[in-house]
Amino acid sequence: MQRARCYLLGESAVVLELEPPVTLASQKRIWRLTQRLSDMEGIAEVIPGMNNITVVLLEPENKALDAIERLQRWWEESEALEPESRHITIPVVYGGSAGPDLSVVAQHCGMRERDVVELHSSIDYVVWFLGFQPGFPYLGGLPERLATPRRGEPRLSVPAGSVGIGGSQTGIYPLVTPGGWQLIGHTPLRLFDPTRDAPVLLAPGDTVRFVPQKEGVC
Repeated sequence: MQRARCYLLGESAVVLELEPPVTLASQKRIWRLTQRLSDMEGIAEVIPGMNNITVVLLEPENKALDAIERLQRWWEESEALEPESRHITIPVVYGGSAGPDLSVVAQHCGMRERDVVELHSSIDYVVWFLGFQPGFPYLGGLPERLATPRRGEPRLSVPAGSVGIGGSQTGIYPLVTPGGWQLIGHTPLRLFDPTRDAPVLLAPGDTVRFVPQKEGVC
């Protein structure tokens, strides 16, 4: 079992953080613990992350130290959660104006651009957690060959629907925002729409497959 440490975060939250590596098995246990904590009294919000979970308390001045002790014990008792996942295909236009950093990724990886597209779209990714923006999926499963450092200077505005690579992860920007990931493509799907009954398209545990579109593919 991975070792974990708990600590205070600001004035109202406690964090449980796991030692590396990041694995799907650990994420499934984090999902289960999130589910368990969400139904407990005294907790305002539970925020799962990658190899960590943050718990916002209603009465931190009285409950913080007790929460740290309990969180550590509950982690040791937690089991994996196998959610009712969906398989969702994401159409993507790669390269060109839709993916201005495709050439950067290809050069860094020592590959042709079309090989980057082929490899990136050949994987069933798993949504490990949502964060950064409403509906932003952090996807596990990026091939090591495609891992590329983030941009040295982030863009001030990344279009909604941009598909990017940041280090060893890939993801999709749901909204226009500044961002530093390498942009390799774009999808017309809306990952976050507050007018829908379910505003967020993806959920932890879903599997995602990118499907290249003819326009812009190298």
